[in-house]
Amino acid sequence: MNEMKLYRFLSEEDTSAFCHKVTDALNKGWELYGSPTQTFCQATGIMRCGQAVIKEVEGTYTPDTKLGEH
Repeated sequence: MNEMKLYRFLSEEDTSAFCHKVTDALNKGWELYGSPTQTFCQATGIMRCGQAVIKEVEGTYTPDTKLGEH
């Protein structure tokens, strides 16, 4: 079977929810990719964080691949 590399960009408000989202991905075998990001939305007054993660799994990629299920 083929291997495919998956990419996800996780984002969330700058609360513990973001840390939990990234921690959950790491515990499911995803690896950090690059540096985390942070941005401030002036319209809402909310700081948001982001982190890219990658993972290699068996299978062949299609646009229908459910990234969060891996």
